[in-house]
Amino acid sequence: MDLTSQLNPAQKEAATYLDGHLRIVAGAGSGKTRVLTYRIAYLIDEIGVDPRSILAITFTNKAANEMRLRVEKILGSSHSGVLVCTIHSLCVRILRQHIRVLNYPASFVIMDEEDQRALLKRLYKQEEVDAKAISYHSALNYISVRKNSQISPEMALEEAGSLYGERKKALLYQAYVAYQEEHYMLDFDDLIIKTNQILAEHEDIRQYWQRRFQYIHVDEFQDVDAQNYTLVKWLTSPETIVCVVGDPDQTIYSFRGANVRFILDFEKDFEGAKTIYLNQNYRSTGNILQAANALIKNNQDRLEKDLYTRQKEGAKVIHYSADSDVLEAKYVVEKIEQLISTVPDINYRDFAVLYRANYLSRTLEQELIRMQIPYRLFGGLKFFSRKEIKDALSYLRLTVFQDDLAFERVVNTPGRGIGEKTLDKIRQQARVLGLSMYDTCLLHLSSIGLSNKAARAIEQWQFAIENAKRQAGDMLDLFDRLLGDVGYLEMLRIDQEETRLENLMELKNSMASFMARNEEGSLEDYLQEVALYTNQDVDDDEQYVSLMTIHMSKGLEFPYVFVIGLSENIFPSLRSMEVGSQAGLEEERRLAYVAFTRAQKQLFLVESRGYSYVSGGPKIASRFIDELGEDVIVHEGKTNRYKAIDYLPPVSKGKQLNLNDTPTDWKVGDLLVHDVFGKGVVLAVSGELLQIAFPLPYGIKMLQANHKALKKK
Repeated sequence: MDLTSQLNPAQKEAATYLDGHLRIVAGAGSGKTRVLTYRIAYLIDEIGVDPRSILAITFTNKAANEMRLRVEKILGSSHSGVLVCTIHSLCVRILRQHIRVLNYPASFVIMDEEDQRALLKRLYKQEEVDAKAISYHSALNYISVRKNSQISPEMALEEAGSLYGERKKALLYQAYVAYQEEHYMLDFDDLIIKTNQILAEHEDIRQYWQRRFQYIHVDEFQDVDAQNYTLVKWLTSPETIVCVVGDPDQTIYSFRGANVRFILDFEKDFEGAKTIYLNQNYRSTGNILQAANALIKNNQDRLEKDLYTRQKEGAKVIHYSADSDVLEAKYVVEKIEQLISTVPDINYRDFAVLYRANYLSRTLEQELIRMQIPYRLFGGLKFFSRKEIKDALSYLRLTVFQDDLAFERVVNTPGRGIGEKTLDKIRQQARVLGLSMYDTCLLHLSSIGLSNKAARAIEQWQFAIENAKRQAGDMLDLFDRLLGDVGYLEMLRIDQEETRLENLMELKNSMASFMARNEEGSLEDYLQEVALYTNQDVDDDEQYVSLMTIHMSKGLEFPYVFVIGLSENIFPSLRSMEVGSQAGLEEERRLAYVAFTRAQKQLFLVESRGYSYVSGGPKIASRFIDELGEDVIVHEGKTNRYKAIDYLPPVSKGKQLNLNDTPTDWKVGDLLVHDVFGKGVVLAVSGELLQIAFPLPYGIKMLQANHKALKKK
């Protein structure tokens, strides 16, 4: 049979080229898995290559299983023997045979994430480390980075110097590695690191594995890191043919160590390599692809290619600009309901909502719950179920209700040495007095019988809470003072928990939105409203709208895709651009490219006006919207008076206002500059007064619309 008859010309060339190393640059939706599958089948059925000499490396078990099943479907199970596996399972094979050269037994134990956390829990007690001060996530990340950077525990201790927090992490690292060695345990990082060590130090073992595989295939090559790349190099002999498949325009995992240079420079390291481009897209309509192509052309560090499709142009990309994040969510939900009711044969599973960061799901989740639309959140907890959100709400509840559940949740968060024995004493005394645990400590601390250390810690903690209550001007001010004074925000900053901090700022956005909707609303009212969201859980195994970060969406496709939160400094992310400058911006653009190419039939790009406490400023439509060109996009909602290109760099371009030059057309979303408070955005217009959001520490102010201190941008 002609195995390649079902492939297009470029796919066929990629499946049959065997004259040397091969780089397949496969655009989104171009059938790369199909090509790899047929290439393996071609090697076995047409060329007669021994299946056992073919290796295909993937990055997920799902991808490995899919490829293995496809090969068997083409050739039948009698042609099995091809090793299709993840890079970690390949390393386990090699280590089981050869790890004795490192004085480890072949029966070494592989640690999963739960094992790592269990070990850390033991080591935290041993090293007297408080999990509230250094989270398990932070410690594991510290250990992983240093292992992959070949920094030993001894070097880490020297690097830490006299910095208390860094020394504690280095001591944990030292104890972690010592425990591993004593009990012959390897974590996922070790699997690759020790395999590379063996192949580097033992030529006979290296040559054995080089002879074992004549043909090596690596999928998703744009996502390899330095350790992955080193492993492929060690397995390659002068006789080996290496075929890599990937798309530099979809390199979005730099934060995990992925380096786009490995695929861009493949021809330099693998001499004589040929490059074949797969540009025909089988997923999306013409307008979606034209938009994606226009966007990604703005990147400089890439291989030039243009996706095309034989499908019709289809619907244009819709850009919707809303007045607020609440109306942004409302638009998405109403559009889904409209399509469900008007388009035949579609259901909720045909819809995906993608976003740059998890906190952006908050308003959308609330609106989906309100409208009783089933949804499923992939890759994370629902917004109001996240630890930091529950912690913050518990602190706020203590200022209103003083309830025991809130007290027990946060009395030792951040850590202040309050253990279970101390809590038992407080519970008992609270029952005797008929008071809440909080009030018992506040009014009768000396009668509980606590140690001096515990009593002093609780007294200082409650003083911070009560002081924040007394001094706070409104609930937003209370939020800042409370979480700041009890040390919660500082704990997250020290731990570099940026995502959790972003989630807290989104909770603050939620409070500001509530205040704008309810002028007389109290903190008690807000907490009761939030309780309705946290207690409801609409889900359905059969029908649901998919919600996920863009990183989670890679490799997936949906007929209808909404990308929300498309505001400058949110997407593209200010933090990514600050850290990586031009390289950071290009990765953000690749992330947008991945998001846009998930759509099959229609793509919606949605953003809103207002103020973002996460980015710390007024929201401007993302530059990525401007980069799509006007031929393929339809603008709906509020007229875009400000564009990212006009806003960056942030230099004031407005003219001074005075009492004789008063604007009469102030609208929600207008940008302005105040002589004292700086940049702001109008949240509400009430006669001659403006409710304006300014960056911290100023927050929301009510000012005269015609005051000379305001400059309209």
